[in-house]
Amino acid sequence: MGLRNWFTLIVLCFLHVICNNGVEAFHNIYPDLQSISVRSVSKLHRTGFHFQPRRNFMNGPMYYKGIYHLFYQYNPKGAVWGNIVWGHSVSKDLINWKELEPALYPSKPFDKYGCWSGSATILPGKGPVILYTGVVDKHSNEVQCYAIPKNASDPFLKEWVKPNAFNPIIFAKHNMNASVFRDPTTAWWNKEDGHWRILIGGKKKNRGLAYLYRSKDFLNWIQAKHPIHSAPSTGLWECPDFYPVSLRGKNGLDVSMVGNSVKYVLKNSLDITRYDYYTVGTYLRNKDKYIPDNTSEDGWNGLRYDYGNFYASKSFFDPSKNRRIIWAWANESDSKEDDVKKGWAGIQSIPRTVWLDSGGKQLVLWPVEELNSLRKKEVKISNQKLKKGDYVEVKGITAAQADVEVTFSFSSLDKAEKFDPKWVNAEDLCGKKGSMVKGGVGPFGLLTLASKKLEEFTPVFFRIFKAPNKYVVLMCSDARSSSLKKELYKPSFAGFVDVDLADKKLSLRTLIDNSVVESFGAGGRTNILSRVYPTLAVKKNAHLFVFNNGTEKITVENLNAWSMKSAIIN
Repeated sequence: MGLRNWFTLIVLCFLHVICNNGVEAFHNIYPDLQSISVRSVSKLHRTGFHFQPRRNFMNGPMYYKGIYHLFYQYNPKGAVWGNIVWGHSVSKDLINWKELEPALYPSKPFDKYGCWSGSATILPGKGPVILYTGVVDKHSNEVQCYAIPKNASDPFLKEWVKPNAFNPIIFAKHNMNASVFRDPTTAWWNKEDGHWRILIGGKKKNRGLAYLYRSKDFLNWIQAKHPIHSAPSTGLWECPDFYPVSLRGKNGLDVSMVGNSVKYVLKNSLDITRYDYYTVGTYLRNKDKYIPDNTSEDGWNGLRYDYGNFYASKSFFDPSKNRRIIWAWANESDSKEDDVKKGWAGIQSIPRTVWLDSGGKQLVLWPVEELNSLRKKEVKISNQKLKKGDYVEVKGITAAQADVEVTFSFSSLDKAEKFDPKWVNAEDLCGKKGSMVKGGVGPFGLLTLASKKLEEFTPVFFRIFKAPNKYVVLMCSDARSSSLKKELYKPSFAGFVDVDLADKKLSLRTLIDNSVVESFGAGGRTNILSRVYPTLAVKKNAHLFVFNNGTEKITVENLNAWSMKSAIIN
């Protein structure tokens, strides 16, 4: 089998969950809390089908010999960041997981002060190789290291070793800031020159960039003269991801795919904003340069996979179903003291299939089909009219742990409010035009994790505005009323939705999982994951409503809601 075909087996790496280990990073360290042992784990807000370790702090894959592998940064001693090892869990379906012994932990001089994020590549005839960032000293200087399985024939890859030979394999040059030099990507193969290539995130002054390195043997790496891409005033690029997408259909592609029907995606996790941003563009293989299309901003106001609690995402190609899957870390929104009390912190988003929209300008993300196996009791609503001020409860399911798909329709857009061109920030607009603020076409949507008398609720809704030459659709997941606890981080997450309203319909899918509200608007074009912690709307006391607070009558054409079983997780 040639290299090209071998590379179709590359499935990738683990999700980097806490990247901020450097001198200039933001992550807070709490020495007095990071090793507090947990006697009991609170299940009040614990998720039922989103991955998380049994206890303590995690921050998140690879497919090998029929097994999905999830590596995640994990504190085995406490519920805040610290004592980090690489947790390791395996699955056959991306939903149910079994915990194994940690795969990596600081044990060598080149990673004495930390084993941070990286990616895996399967080499022909050799098996998986993990590239990861090691921290060599107290000044947080970072190097790139490698690890290999002790027994590559073991599909569970239970044991990993870090060879002394060649480790570390990549150092920052003297003119580079070694404290912001991290997160090697999955490697891709160029058959024309016989080299593997990877990207490493960094910055120069305040310019974010992705360094490019190439190698013939995967041990000796040469830095390219120029980064594959950079952007001014974006700060440190963490967890870069680079992969091809097809212009035709939803099938995923391995990272070495080329051709006229292929575009490329470059994603960066921006340390300053704590959000992930991506562009779609062209990869000039002969020049090792990536050029974004002029269809979205290359910076802070650019496209995002998700407009909520979604950071340090990583994709991998799943050859078993010919798809590309993205996962990300969803951090807590409560305090470090709350994390210690409940005995755990941090979850993974639902794994999402990703493909290029037919317009070629943005990506579409959708929960993997395996999630549907957890659906049980179903209720349906059809042709339900909602006039201004109507709230209709969706009864008959476990509203605290549910999967809801709904299509809304409206007969006219004449009542849409005028859009102010100054409203460039969707989150600010959502804060101004919340679910209780009466409108024209909208707000309409769902009230999730709601208490019976609506003292608490997390609304997920749409609102439509009229601009001079188009309609502007706003999607919100507003946590401001999600809990009676005032000290929580409760943002009005929001994003604009690029969707054709010719049929006067909007669809929404929302996954509700005790402390997670993960929503997919217009078939996955705009997505928002929120972490919320109700005090009244918990377990059997949680309710679910459809609502409309606009003067235009809204119709719930079809609503399907399922109670969700809990997955088997560790």
